[in-house]
Amino acid sequence: MSLPGPGRGQKYAYAIPPPWNIPLEGEPPLVTEQELQIGYRGATACSAAGITYRQLDYWARTGLVEPSIRTAHGSGSARLYGFRDILVLKIVKRLLDAGVSLQNIRTAVDHLRGRGVTELERITLMSDGASIYECSSPDEIVDLLMGGQGVFGIAVGKVWHEVEGSLSTLAGEFNGEIVGGEGNDELSLRRKAKGA
Repeated sequence: MSLPGPGRGQKYAYAIPPPWNIPLEGEPPLVTEQELQIGYRGATACSAAGITYRQLDYWARTGLVEPSIRTAHGSGSARLYGFRDILVLKIVKRLLDAGVSLQNIRTAVDHLRGRGVTELERITLMSDGASIYECSSPDEIVDLLMGGQGVFGIAVGKVWHEVEGSLSTLAGEFNGEIVGGEGNDELSLRRKAKGA
């Protein structure tokens, strides 16, 4: 994934290795280390990302977006997705809805995996439906649009806050214990209805 720079047509490669939770100078961390280790079951990840379980399962099996907290180990074991995984799932969904090919989405996902959490919140992904470009400043967005290449954009920071809001009401797991949420995910509601 690349972005034509100020001299249109130039391409820049972005690759920043972990640790990716380093805040900018004078800013608090966006996500605490404990929050990064909270895992969300498949149904919860689907709910927060706005996808079906079938999509989630296919993307995990094909390696598009794999759970970073815990992978499935045979029948009966549950995958656990982290915050960053769910953020990427929601971005993938938006790119698919916009008509971007799965091949280009795979390239974008590979690129996003190398980005820091702080950086992700400041990125806007632009696309013309065929290629995906990363913009990290208003000038880069304007340059891309002036070149006639951008048709739509996804502000990752906005998606970030949507996922954060969704997960704030859903239960996750940390070291085998249920944390957060109001117990109102689909499975919890079924269990409550069955027990009532």
